[in-house]
Amino acid sequence: MASLSLQPKISLCPNNSIIYFQPRNKPQIIFFTRKVKIKIKCSSVDPQQQSFPRKTKSVAETEKGVDPVGFLTKLGITHKAFAQFLRERYKSLKDLKAEIFTRHLNLRDMASGFEILGMHRHKEHRADYMDWAPGARYCALVGDFNGWSPTENAAREGHFGHDDYGYWFIILEDKLREGEKPDELYFQQYNYVDDYDKGDSGVTIDEVFQRANDEYWEPGEDRFIKNRFELPAKLYERLFGPNGPQTIEELGEIPDAETRYKAHKELHKDDPPSNLPPFDVIDNGKEYDIFNVVADPAWQEKFRGKKPPLPYWTETRKGRKAWLKKYAPAIPHGSKYRVYFNTPDGPLERVPAWATFVEPDAEGKQAYAIHWEPPPECTYKWKHTATKAPKSLRIYECHVGISGSEPKISSFNDFTEKVLPHIKRAGYNAIQLIGIIEHKDYFTVGYRVTNFFAVSSRYGTPEDFKRLVDEAHGLGLLVFLDIVHSYSAADEMVGLSRFDGSNDCYFHTGKRGNHKYWGTRMFKYGDLDVLHFLLSNLNWWISEYKIDGLQFHSLASMLYTHNGFASFTGDLEEYCNQYVDKDALMYLILANEILHALHPNIITIAEDATFYPGLCEPTSQGGLGFDYYVNLSASDMWLSLLENTPDHEWSMNKITSTLLGNRNYANKMLIYAENHNQSISGGRSLAEILLGGSQSNESLLRGSSLLKMIKLITFTIGGHGYLNFMGNEFGHPKRVEFPMASNNFSFSLANRCWDLLEKEGVYRDLFRFDKVAKFN
Repeated sequence: MASLSLQPKISLCPNNSIIYFQPRNKPQIIFFTRKVKIKIKCSSVDPQQQSFPRKTKSVAETEKGVDPVGFLTKLGITHKAFAQFLRERYKSLKDLKAEIFTRHLNLRDMASGFEILGMHRHKEHRADYMDWAPGARYCALVGDFNGWSPTENAAREGHFGHDDYGYWFIILEDKLREGEKPDELYFQQYNYVDDYDKGDSGVTIDEVFQRANDEYWEPGEDRFIKNRFELPAKLYERLFGPNGPQTIEELGEIPDAETRYKAHKELHKDDPPSNLPPFDVIDNGKEYDIFNVVADPAWQEKFRGKKPPLPYWTETRKGRKAWLKKYAPAIPHGSKYRVYFNTPDGPLERVPAWATFVEPDAEGKQAYAIHWEPPPECTYKWKHTATKAPKSLRIYECHVGISGSEPKISSFNDFTEKVLPHIKRAGYNAIQLIGIIEHKDYFTVGYRVTNFFAVSSRYGTPEDFKRLVDEAHGLGLLVFLDIVHSYSAADEMVGLSRFDGSNDCYFHTGKRGNHKYWGTRMFKYGDLDVLHFLLSNLNWWISEYKIDGLQFHSLASMLYTHNGFASFTGDLEEYCNQYVDKDALMYLILANEILHALHPNIITIAEDATFYPGLCEPTSQGGLGFDYYVNLSASDMWLSLLENTPDHEWSMNKITSTLLGNRNYANKMLIYAENHNQSISGGRSLAEILLGGSQSNESLLRGSSLLKMIKLITFTIGGHGYLNFMGNEFGHPKRVEFPMASNNFSFSLANRCWDLLEKEGVYRDLFRFDKVAKFN
């Protein structure tokens, strides 16, 4: 967005390992060195046996450290069509980045939309709201704060309320309380986020100016002390005031510099000499120089020797106490609100796309965004930092809602106090949370996301979730989040579908915009504004909640227009044919490049049943840049063997080959013995199959021994990374079944039986085995 772009903060270049980064609080330069240096080794394959001849590399391919087909060369793979596809994808990616830079200053800007979009508190006693709705004709905010009026807080017509890219901008001015006077300084700023009384020194502006006049300003300059903000105030009024111009054309013609300078001299002709620096104008007669302004060198030297009067300016800032005493917030903390659009098809209300806290619809009530701006004394204060990622990940996958023993939805606080200590005691070093991001229907497990920037209000508040993450870090656990960018909920009243009244705002139209089987919407990954939304969403969870890793859910749904529902033989042709979505691939490459640059310690995990070639290869070598991939076939294999094959007929060759996965990426593989889908998606866990119908001690012992053997084989053969779904470490005997119409909305199976660990028996024995076996 050209007119509303952020301050330059980062510059990503594939050939430059230095990233200039400026955080919100203070400027600094951080030098990021590359973690991995790729050395292309000579392939053992005879060049004459390759299916395509060598050719002179183009300029793009000879860039330092970049080879679009580098991982094919490293692995000795020759496939002309796929190699050509990788080269074309690389060229398209370069074109995409060039297009991004026409709208955004850099790639950090591209992934930081949450800093300006949505609702934000401004230092000048106001709240700013911005959203993207290119199909709308009118935009307003409605909520508790304005009696749900669609006219009271609307975006202004013209240049400053609605730009050419479809971004709407609304300013909510705080209301001056009765009996209070407006600030004497036009740009008076307030502190909202630090200690609530910081900055409220109690010193009056008159006292500050008097001290500045005595200690800093030159004698005779006192006339301008109270009026030095006159010029910017008038300029601000002229551009943004209620009587200001609506368009650029209405600004009128601005006089040339010489005319303005002469008018300035005329205005100040009677001022004392000490008030003005000794400027003069010399016309050198050159056409490209209307005039030169020359200052007295002695005065310039004296001026440069002064330090800016920042201490005096800081004392004029007020703290939160002063703000709340003088002003009533335009939109108080906890207010319910929605965004109102007028579209060609009529008016509609939507939950803002960038809302950070949402109350989903329930019992016939419509969903709302909740303005989350707690007072500084109530915001969560971080206490711990994350540990360094271990070489061998042991990930405990969990769903907060079903983590309790009681038949109800558990909270973030319940999970923090009761489950986190168990995970640490069980010997895991990371947790992976599913169903955290706001979704409409609880029974969808959280995969049909409606509000991508909001933690689910079912489990608690954003502060509660921050505490969960912080306490996990305090226990030495990394926190990963299951992120669903492969599709979105189709619900229009709370989600993104038809957000601005049009069918192609965030998603494709027609068949391509709808998942073939799941009834969800498919993102338009080639659109810059959709990319802006998705990349910013990834960065948001890491920046706001200090998440340590992201698992990208169901990549097959986004990588192929058939959504992964096709048979794969392993031929590389299947990964570069007409069914492959190149835009989705480029999004994943951009996501990994930006995330690893902004957050060097971040871990990205790919969940792709088709194992797209190059998943865990560096993006500079033609890969997608993930750190790990999940071997989903192992858990499917164990389930199939238990249900369809007597255990004495199991093929160890099949078991070994499945568990080894791709030998080239053994250290990048995460593996399950059984995953959550087996018990959540209407199936049964391994323990339910082996122990569920056992009546005798002998059958229990046999089932327990077989379950231990399955885990031991998976631990020892499966590689450096292991995943376990909550409860399976002790052989949870019941499946998971979320409340829905088919079970009369029962919570009886939407919990975990932790009480089984309280006494000696088969379950405690399985727990001990799981704890010991995965570290041997």
